[in-house]
Amino acid sequence: MEKQAKIYIAGHEGMLGSAIRRIFGEGGYSDIIVKNSGELDLSDSAAVAEFFKKEKPDYVFMAASKSGSIQANIKYPAEFIYENLVIQNNIIHNAYLSGVKKLLFFGASCVYPKDSPQPIKEEYFLTGELEPTNRPYAVAKIAGIEMCRAYNKQYGTKFIPVVPATPYGPNDHFDLEKSHVLSALIRKFHEAKMNGDKEITLWGSGLPAREFIYIDDLAEACIFIMNTADDRDLINIGAGTDIAIKELAEKIKAIAGFQGEIKWDVSKPDGAMKKLLDTNRLRSLGWSHKIDLDEGIKRTYQWFVGNFNRL
Repeated sequence: MEKQAKIYIAGHEGMLGSAIRRIFGEGGYSDIIVKNSGELDLSDSAAVAEFFKKEKPDYVFMAASKSGSIQANIKYPAEFIYENLVIQNNIIHNAYLSGVKKLLFFGASCVYPKDSPQPIKEEYFLTGELEPTNRPYAVAKIAGIEMCRAYNKQYGTKFIPVVPATPYGPNDHFDLEKSHVLSALIRKFHEAKMNGDKEITLWGSGLPAREFIYIDDLAEACIFIMNTADDRDLINIGAGTDIAIKELAEKIKAIAGFQGEIKWDVSKPDGAMKKLLDTNRLRSLGWSHKIDLDEGIKRTYQWFVGNFNRL
């Protein structure tokens, strides 16, 4: 990407979009296009079409989406499938119509079958049943990946779908209904410590393992892919290791300084037992993550404490 190129970041106020925007700013990119939801409703097809006609961005990072915890996916399946489908349809189609040079579409690891061999290779996509707890969200993301592939095949576009491990870091959701497990645990342990609680109850058995990637690493990987990848095929982005939720909880408990007991509510769903991505395709291009989990949790907890009153 040229330093003077017009780069549109959809979802610039979220965790990923804000990290991408910051890294571009640090790198001297001078023409970053951002619109908040009051300025541009991404679910309004006419408004999105007008935006692309007027702005004509060269590159698009599609970081706008509706995502959340297992609890939120179970409670709001209609919103998770509808809102994501509408937003991605509007952006991908108008990116094609306006002649965008490259677009990066963000999937999620739930697009892979629930019983995928581990680590999960890109070729396992669409080879089996999905995890039922977040299937509507996964189906929307699968549709976005297939839409990129279809436009690439028919129109010769360069729309690159990527599947990141679960991101975390500053500017994440820490709302207990919307957040993913790591950020939810940070809030739970911090509030339990502040309240002087003797115990904390967490969902599930704690046995499932998850892979996490610090948001700065993910943002840098996305920019790296946009600058280097030309095959336009699905690319996994991850740290290459996973961790059991029980072990993760113990790490966050120690960092937050909570002294009480952890109890597990096994009546609640676990979700998929393991989701470790195979990242050999991305590593073969020359990228690898920099920030390990312990350091990333410390940075995230410090940011959370510093911003607690506004969350």
